[in-house]
Amino acid sequence: MVFLLSLCSAIAYGLSDFVGGVLSRRASVWAVAATSQATAAVLALGLIATNVGEPRAGDLLWGGLAGIGSGAGNVFIYRGLAGGRMAVVAPLSALAAAGVPVLVGLFGGERPGALPMVGVLTALPAIWLVSNGGSGLRDASRADVVNGLLAGLGFGAQFSALGQVREQAGLTPLAVSQVVSVVAIVMGAVVLSGSWLPRDRFSRLGAVAGLLAGIATVCFQLAVRYGLLSLAAVVTSLYPAVTVLLAALILRERIGRAQGVGLALALMAIALIASG
Repeated sequence: MVFLLSLCSAIAYGLSDFVGGVLSRRASVWAVAATSQATAAVLALGLIATNVGEPRAGDLLWGGLAGIGSGAGNVFIYRGLAGGRMAVVAPLSALAAAGVPVLVGLFGGERPGALPMVGVLTALPAIWLVSNGGSGLRDASRADVVNGLLAGLGFGAQFSALGQVREQAGLTPLAVSQVVSVVAIVMGAVVLSGSWLPRDRFSRLGAVAGLLAGIATVCFQLAVRYGLLSLAAVVTSLYPAVTVLLAALILRERIGRAQGVGLALALMAIALIASG
């Protein structure tokens, strides 16, 4: 169950990033991110009725921290993708997003089986290679590297915080995280004089990215209830594979040799993790 939910999360996040990245090239990054997360928040609030749970103060706090991480991650990933530096931003964000929860899980006492652990170790280079093997690093600007790392740290913090929420807490902490994410984005835009109101159709279409991101987050929240945080985070962090495949199929971008190897490793990692 954890594997299937994490895989669904990866697919939905990959779709969301593709949509959000394309839109951010035509509209304000802040507006796309705010619209996206507001839509995800509405989805989460609507789902509360299906599983209110019995959240404690600690669960709500973890949800709030996850929201801050999610808000920061979305702004930085959209900024990076809008600049056309997927070869740098995507692998750095995915590696950081996977690495932080793995470390949190291992330090917290999680011990994946032998084959799933090999899958985790295989997935990390797969994430890097599938995003063009890091070939853009030679020409990368400092902003590209910073955007990628900060996006990954934000998502890693989100995954790690959601992994601490108790099963009995229901979906309420998830709704809290989505609402806090919107507040964090709007506050960041105000402080940095960014335009966060959706004034054009491209920024309003950020709702599509938000719906996909909301589904992805729900799947991840459920995944960590049924299995280990370290495994769920790594499978979910394979989302760049989906984005790259969509770019090849829809935008007719060529898949290089390194990306082909990365996709093959990603499939191998998925099989190994699923075997556990």
